[in-house]
Amino acid sequence: MKKDSNKSSSPKSKSTVNNLTPYDDVDKKQLIVLIIFAYLFSIAMRFIWVDWASENPSFFWNGELMINTNDGYFFASGVQKELFGLHLDNPRVPDIWHYGTVFFSYLLAKFTPLSLETTILYMPAIVSSLVVVPIILIARLYKETFWGFFSALLGAIIWSYYNRTMVGYYDSDMFSAMAPMFILYFLIKSTIDLDIKSAFFASLAIAIYPFLYDQGRAIIFAMGIIYAIYMIFYHKEESITYKSLILIFLALTPFHLPTPYGYLVHIILLSIIYFIFIKEEKLGVEIELEHLIYTTAVLFIAFLIFGDVVGLIWKKVSDYIIEGTTDKDGLHFFAVNQTVREAGKVLFFPVAENLPYQANIAHRMMGSSIGLILALFGYLALVWRHKAFILALPLIGIGVFAHWGGLRFTVYAVPIAGMSAIFLFKILSEYIEHKFAKVAIMGVATALLLVPNIKHIQSYLIPTVLNKSEVSDLDKLNKIASSKDYTIAWWDYGYPIWFYSDTSTLIDGGKHNEDNFLVSTIMQSDSQILAANLARLSIETYVKSGYKKVTEELFKRQKINPNELLAKLRDKDFKLPPKTRDIYLYLPYRMFNIFPTVMLFGNLDLTTGEKLGVRRFIVTAPVKKYKDVIVLSDGTKFDMKKGILLAGTKEVPIRRFVIASVKKDSSISKAVINHHKSGYYTVLFLKSYGRFVIMSEDVFNSTYVQMFLLGNYDKELFELVVKSPYSRIYKLKR
Repeated sequence: MKKDSNKSSSPKSKSTVNNLTPYDDVDKKQLIVLIIFAYLFSIAMRFIWVDWASENPSFFWNGELMINTNDGYFFASGVQKELFGLHLDNPRVPDIWHYGTVFFSYLLAKFTPLSLETTILYMPAIVSSLVVVPIILIARLYKETFWGFFSALLGAIIWSYYNRTMVGYYDSDMFSAMAPMFILYFLIKSTIDLDIKSAFFASLAIAIYPFLYDQGRAIIFAMGIIYAIYMIFYHKEESITYKSLILIFLALTPFHLPTPYGYLVHIILLSIIYFIFIKEEKLGVEIELEHLIYTTAVLFIAFLIFGDVVGLIWKKVSDYIIEGTTDKDGLHFFAVNQTVREAGKVLFFPVAENLPYQANIAHRMMGSSIGLILALFGYLALVWRHKAFILALPLIGIGVFAHWGGLRFTVYAVPIAGMSAIFLFKILSEYIEHKFAKVAIMGVATALLLVPNIKHIQSYLIPTVLNKSEVSDLDKLNKIASSKDYTIAWWDYGYPIWFYSDTSTLIDGGKHNEDNFLVSTIMQSDSQILAANLARLSIETYVKSGYKKVTEELFKRQKINPNELLAKLRDKDFKLPPKTRDIYLYLPYRMFNIFPTVMLFGNLDLTTGEKLGVRRFIVTAPVKKYKDVIVLSDGTKFDMKKGILLAGTKEVPIRRFVIASVKKDSSISKAVINHHKSGYYTVLFLKSYGRFVIMSEDVFNSTYVQMFLLGNYDKELFELVVKSPYSRIYKLKR
């Protein structure tokens, strides 16, 4: 039988096992003190943002700071549903049994004095900081608790993990790296003590992991497979190996039962099997090794089939590397992932270390280039000395995959990266006999690696998703709308609209599929008739179809050419489905900077995938003024008197110059200076915002520009129900 570096071949070799499960390098009281200190340190670092945000009154609503991630409102709406009975007509709002984030938030808000707003604000920091526990416990397995302690200080606040678990970042990401580290701890422990109890706890953690963070299943699948290879390679002749794998593969195999029954069945079955294994002799049952091997093989096959392992992993990869347009049943839609910042490709190392923020793996995974180098070499050294750390390879691997898949993947690698970097200094400390000096070396190294990460925390002062005035507008909508009504808005604002207005949306942060085309078309159409008709047709079709993709219902099932349908929708007499609810059009100033991206989805001929035209929407700002010439921030010069744009030596005549300003009552005053009839561009000066926009004629006539920026709308089609400098909300009259 092969031996690994842990030197544990059997649960009977007590002296070896006791030497490798050391509970004597620090006593339990010291262990608890170290864990509490690391946990409080993690919390304290996250309060830096709280101190900064508390100085801004616009970040508060209902007496509490608001959250700073859009996706948080998805889970928060689920908690509202359980606490207050809201969103009952919204098919997209989850209940407490679908997501652990909703479940635990509901318990906190229901059975503690914490309000819902306070719960969703601080819960990310409270939960994510628990990552220090498995980090320290893993190191303790190797009689190196201080290595774990210093690793925990670092791993809990490294850029990527901090960014996605800071106070206010209310999302399931709080479980993303913390939960796998607990799984890793129990798996590694089972390779050391060869105790079925460790494997049982690992299987329970695996079984409930999808409830906490369903997006990370592929990583846990990979960890389970590597664990199986490891155990068979080192302990293939021992029954404990196959008993452990039976529990692990059973935990990995999804049952596809309605929640929460799937989780309950999993836990019950795992508990029964564990009971049989530990009571084997008392029950008078002797399970043959051959039978254990066959059972393991059957469960492994079941895991591959029912877990759709290959398909799941491939989907995760392809979802984040797809580019251009996607072909759906002969129609071509713009691929959304290439417009999502977190899905963009990133460099391994920064162009310059002193830049305040860069999307690169080194900063995201370790805080600095030297930190990443130390982590990678440290991980190799860690696996060389303690072979069981090969189980962490999927966590490190997914961090490296961030180069292709996007910066969000670095979060999984952070705890192991932190442990790996400090491990190098632990090795160095072994050449020193004095115990205090050994600890000091790791302490100094940790402090140096902490510096760039703490600096990042001090500079990463992001605003809340919406400000107080924007929320006030949605609150006004809430007062006039019914819960069965719909709000047409870009997907970025879907979840906040649910939470603050109790209306539903067609697209949102988790449902931005081919139906993006419809909302984009509404926003950029030069026909308000088409915008109104398409809004009514889309929502009524969505509801009537049982909440299926509208583009599929309209274009595929009814076999209608998209171009022909859009042409017919320009007719005011187009026959629409019966009205069953009110529909609102949400046009926020917040969409101003991303409007060129919004237009990408609707500026397509779906039958060919070709662009309909070159639509320009260039946002800039005045820098200097020389008499009638304004120098803009993009280098363009604008001669207001002649109506000419000067780009280098090129002169471009414009059609018109428009000056718009928001008055105290939120109405919009406009002044139009016509210049060249042949001009294709309009220059719009938004006086109240201090911004210039250079746009093509088709964009100038778009729904968003006319109805939000200029306040021009067809009163037969729309009613303005909410207006402010931050948003304008219109109600469809038909």
